[in-house]
Amino acid sequence: MSTTEDRLAIVETCTRMAWHADRREWDELAGIFADPVTLDYTSLNGGEPAELAPDQVVAAWSATLGAFDATQHLITNHLVTVEGDSAVCTASFQATHRLANPHGGPLWTLGGTYRFDLVRASAESGAGSGEEWKINAVVMTAIWADGNEDLPSLAAAKAAESS
Repeated sequence: MSTTEDRLAIVETCTRMAWHADRREWDELAGIFADPVTLDYTSLNGGEPAELAPDQVVAAWSATLGAFDATQHLITNHLVTVEGDSAVCTASFQATHRLANPHGGPLWTLGGTYRFDLVRASAESGAGSGEEWKINAVVMTAIWADGNEDLPSLAAAKAAESS
């Protein structure tokens, strides 16, 4: 694979994280992650980064993101560095979350940056031959937010009611 092909594949893998999550394509979402994957959302939630299996990521995201009426994660301004079988992609994001509710506006938008760490992996059977890039770490850094900041809590409560 050439450097250009690697860069395009890396950007597509990172974009697919947002695409599959927003479209609720949970099986496809699991397929873009290495096992394990480290998720660091501490800039938003505090706590510590978590190391999870892809199916654990999907279970958590399907419960939280799936409780919103809709989400849209836009990822842009990708900067990619490839070193052998590992890569880093940094990008800007804007994530809009929609949830109709009786106590405030239906939208909450978050902006910031992602840092994706990726590894080259052998393609699974049925997914084509050769190699593909998998995300093995995500660091989300929230820089700004706008709208109804209570929506994540409302979505979590909605998810808890339906489980």
